[in-house]
Amino acid sequence: MLVLYIYQNILDKLPQEEKYELTRQLRRAAYSIPMNIAEGCGRSSDKDFSHFLDMALGSAHEVEYCSILISDLKILDNKHCEELNKGINEVKAMLIALIKSINK
Repeated sequence: MLVLYIYQNILDKLPQEEKYELTRQLRRAAYSIPMNIAEGCGRSSDKDFSHFLDMALGSAHEVEYCSILISDLKILDNKHCEELNKGINEVKAMLIALIKSINK
């Protein structure tokens, strides 16, 4: 849901001058989260899966920083920033819980 929220509610609101910078980076980091999860699911060991979940978590942190920057630059209204942060925190919490359960 996070990647869809970003595509449907955030990317088109970013300034045109950020099209090839912040917009591209946010888009790439957002779709990298589920892509890494999917790739990890196809691996043959829990260690490999955990590695890809770690990469997904790194991408979630990257999205989080983009959100902070967007907020600091006052590009989006508070409602969109709060919804984005809520989604990021949910994804991070789920990834952390899954990583912990696999690594036990």
